[in-house]
Amino acid sequence: MNKINIAAEKFARLIEQQLERVAKMNEDTAFLDYAALPEIRIGTVGGDGIGPAITAQAQRVLEFLLADEVKCGKVKFVEIKGLTIENRVEKNQAIPDDVLAELKTCHVILKGPTTTPQAGDPWPNIESANVAMRKALDLFANVRPVRVPEAGIDWTFFRENTEGAYAVGSQGVEVDENLAIDFTVTTTEGSKRIIRSAFEYARQNKKTLVTAVTKANVIKTTDGKFLRCFHEIARDYPGIHTDEWYIDIMTAKLIDKKRRGHFQVLVMPNLYGDILTDEAAEFQGGVGTAGSANIGKRYAMFEAIHGSAPRMVKEGRDIYADPSSMMRAAIMLLNHMGYEAQGARFETALDICTLTARKHVLTGRSDGATNAEFADYVMETIQKL
Repeated sequence: MNKINIAAEKFARLIEQQLERVAKMNEDTAFLDYAALPEIRIGTVGGDGIGPAITAQAQRVLEFLLADEVKCGKVKFVEIKGLTIENRVEKNQAIPDDVLAELKTCHVILKGPTTTPQAGDPWPNIESANVAMRKALDLFANVRPVRVPEAGIDWTFFRENTEGAYAVGSQGVEVDENLAIDFTVTTTEGSKRIIRSAFEYARQNKKTLVTAVTKANVIKTTDGKFLRCFHEIARDYPGIHTDEWYIDIMTAKLIDKKRRGHFQVLVMPNLYGDILTDEAAEFQGGVGTAGSANIGKRYAMFEAIHGSAPRMVKEGRDIYADPSSMMRAAIMLLNHMGYEAQGARFETALDICTLTARKHVLTGRSDGATNAEFADYVMETIQKL
């Protein structure tokens, strides 16, 4: 069999897998009702590097705020171990089967950063645990807010989370030593559900503009489908204005002081969302300050958007790592479960501790506060509200 036929067979298998995924998407219609659950299970996953340190502090504040719910049995925290790079490499799985089974017993997950191997690393080239979790739990909506009031910035990004360039990121075709091909996947249902989520958020939060970000002028088939779905969904929301931008110029307009205050809710395919939200996070202090929600119909996962910072652990500085990103993620978790009052208190306290009072400053080193001291400060501030 020649190399073209081998590549074609692999491509055919990928198409079959994606068609199966489309069929399953079309079967799943209802979102989980947290209020109807007798017990909400919150899974906590430390991850790699500084992950366990900062996740533990965010969890402490969550347990403080949900103490009554835990006591009466409405909420239960479940610690899930095993999503470490060492265990994933040993099992040769992005998410080991036993860990995935535990994750599926939970309704929401607070997850620390995990290490993704790349060329030159000492680890095998296993898939990203984040990407694998998003696909396994069908966490199709990645939601990342960025707020900088003094700069006129109030953005909420809706990034499609399971398709695009990341859908089959580890299953490209190495045709021969001169040619490698990867794939971008866009489905009608996958596009419509993320776009509708963005419009629903805009409607519920009294936003007046939803912006689509694509490169449909060049990537005409897949980005073209996404943009057509955007215009179709937009017709169901006549009170909300729309516009569309290409990803390259959008990266420039976010730093344009005259234009950036124009944007409110932005929706986009996977890769563009990954790039744009990291750029946007710099406005509020960098990726270390930003939380992220990954929403599906049955499960939801909340995380920091930065990496695992193994160097900090190697240098013994993990106890000084800033937990603000995980705390922002925990606030989103509370709001998603319907505990908006607790989420608002947490957010107000965190803003005071990071922007206003700043009695315990985190520097990432021993000349600043530890993350445990900072968590204590946040809880003390909550008590005073």
